[in-house]
Amino acid sequence: MAIVLVRHGETEWSRSGQHTSRTDLPLVEEGRARAQALAPMLEGWNFSLVLTSPLRRARETCELAGFGDRAEICEDLREWDYGDYEGLTTPQIREERPGWSLWQDGCPGGEQPEEVGARADRVLDRLRSGSDEGDALAFAHGHIFRVVAARWIELPASGGARLTLKAGAMCALDYERDTQVIALWNQTPR
Repeated sequence: MAIVLVRHGETEWSRSGQHTSRTDLPLVEEGRARAQALAPMLEGWNFSLVLTSPLRRARETCELAGFGDRAEICEDLREWDYGDYEGLTTPQIREERPGWSLWQDGCPGGEQPEEVGARADRVLDRLRSGSDEGDALAFAHGHIFRVVAARWIELPASGGARLTLKAGAMCALDYERDTQVIALWNQTPR
């Protein structure tokens, strides 16, 4: 059983580097094209479970990749809640809070790394339990997926800082014998 993760296509804010959690933005045209180009990359997999974040950009990517009719909404796949930092870029945040790191400091009025890690663990439990007949597929966001991958390889949530993830990229979590591994990371359509 493999777990395939697909980050949503590009939005105006992912393009500009603004932290986007609750703001429910649509994909830009390039993001829509990237989402459609993911479909051939996902062919050949046997997905017995498809989950998506409830946010529009993830649902739209799921639909354009050809899985909208099979997807179940999973609230735990929402993006990291940036609280007071919603819509700001990291340089803007550091003007007020020098040295700030999402991965260590979390967000005032939003989530801390440990809280996102607990959600990621629930996502992994759901993906494991619902995919007895085949592989699992999830559509969501960059930071939550970086935490999901870190937790998969038994790192704390802050380990996600070491994994970059482009908009419209696909990843695969799998096993090498009994060890949970990242089998594919940050793969984008050509």
